[in-house]
Amino acid sequence: MSVSASTRQDATTETISPLMTFMFAAACGLIAANLYYGQPLAGPISASLGLSPAATGLIVTLTQIGYGLGLLLIVPLGDLLENRKLVLTLTAVSAVALIAAALSSTPTMFLTASLCIGLSSVAVQVLVPFAAHMAPDAIRGRVVGNVMSGLLCGIMLARPFASFLAEATSWHTVYYVTAAIMVALVLILRANLPVRTPHTKLSYGQLLASMGHLALHSRVLQRRALYQAGMFGAFSLFWTTTPLLLAGPEFGMTQNGIALFALAGAAGAIASPIAGRLADRGLTRIASTLAMVLGMASFLIGHFAADGSVTALVLLTLAAILLDFGVTTNLVVGQRTIYAISAEHRSRLNGLFMATFFAGGALGSAVGGWAFATGGWSLTAWIGLCFPAFAFLLFLTERKASAG
Repeated sequence: MSVSASTRQDATTETISPLMTFMFAAACGLIAANLYYGQPLAGPISASLGLSPAATGLIVTLTQIGYGLGLLLIVPLGDLLENRKLVLTLTAVSAVALIAAALSSTPTMFLTASLCIGLSSVAVQVLVPFAAHMAPDAIRGRVVGNVMSGLLCGIMLARPFASFLAEATSWHTVYYVTAAIMVALVLILRANLPVRTPHTKLSYGQLLASMGHLALHSRVLQRRALYQAGMFGAFSLFWTTTPLLLAGPEFGMTQNGIALFALAGAAGAIASPIAGRLADRGLTRIASTLAMVLGMASFLIGHFAADGSVTALVLLTLAAILLDFGVTTNLVVGQRTIYAISAEHRSRLNGLFMATFFAGGALGSAVGGWAFATGGWSLTAWIGLCFPAFAFLLFLTERKASAG
């Protein structure tokens, strides 16, 4: 599938092949996983580097801050710079940052590396609209769905992968291995990604200013971003607190047991291609309704899963699958909808969309930690229900004709 530099054509003139779609999906999954390795390893890393208990949370927080900044400051460059070169540069930076994390012997070095890992991981949000540009309108939702399934599999599998590998070796090995994966990915993408040069003639400052205009005036973007903020807030709350519940006295699960639970939740990633096909057929409202109802149902089911019994574990696993299915479906439908607004603005629209719902995820994580410490799983499940319920109530105020 290699394409030489002399024969490589602009991606806008091509139709994306199944093999190319798979490459995009795999690349997104492998890069997105970099954001999540630190979550299950925060304890061992903190103990190794001498971080105080209060500062341990910075391992995850700084990665998230870096990613949030990248969404607003780097992803819009996909509308300005040649996309292939931008993706390769960001992926190479990821490799360097991961090596720096592996070599870290002080908190400052590791936390700086974490920030850079977050910044460079926004390569995935350049790749997704890149794939959308290559797809004909009739199958754009399907292509985006397939690419997003790879991204979401990477997110869900990163935690168990890191847990298993660290338990067998050390946390340093996790970062060495993933750095090697990024180096290999750079070589593969360099050989196969087509050139895509945007037609935008704006300066970088004008590009950022145009994002403010899009955020203020695009009602479709505003609504879709807020719907997904509610859904992703529920997702973050659930996956922040369920490991605490499973490790507690009721379930008493080990790190490997929690990792297996996370693997079961990854089954929800199969929703991506299904959601894409629904969107391509004009069934956006039906898919959105299904997604938000599943989000609410997952917490209603999960509310009864706190006593540590086998039945409770089955219910909690079912809740995880339904929630992941709902969040994934809403995400793909939302992306399919905002990409239809303007081909010229896709990277900027994607950056704003992702930054908004990422903020919802950060809120969900923060509220979830407080709720679990304050009222246990019961309070956490009720608060979790509020996030998709908010999205659904807002969705009900949308005019049918403007559903996207």
